[in-house]
Amino acid sequence: MKRTLLVLALLVTGELSIWKAEACPIFYGIFGAMALGSPMLLDLSLFLAKATEPEKAALRKIQDCYNEGGFVSKVLDAIVLGTIATSKECIANTLEMMKKDVHEALSILNPVET
Repeated sequence: MKRTLLVLALLVTGELSIWKAEACPIFYGIFGAMALGSPMLLDLSLFLAKATEPEKAALRKIQDCYNEGGFVSKVLDAIVLGTIATSKECIANTLEMMKKDVHEALSILNPVET
């Protein structure tokens, strides 16, 4: 049951994809802290993400599932996450986001006068 909850949470997170550019670093930071099993790292990540109390409680429960699953479970989930992160769609999205960020930074440094 807990494993199913974890998989469902990851699927929902992946499917919502709203504000992907802003959410990706936050997601990977929280996921990494959660998978490592350290409550202190998870709390710090959630603080930086300005998570609500219900979100914090839910992610702590997921972290408990990771800790119960043990090392093999964490490695298998890391493989799945790596597969998602290295997919063509994710790489293309990241490159597009980086291109936009560089363009915005250059336009701030060298504004075009109109």
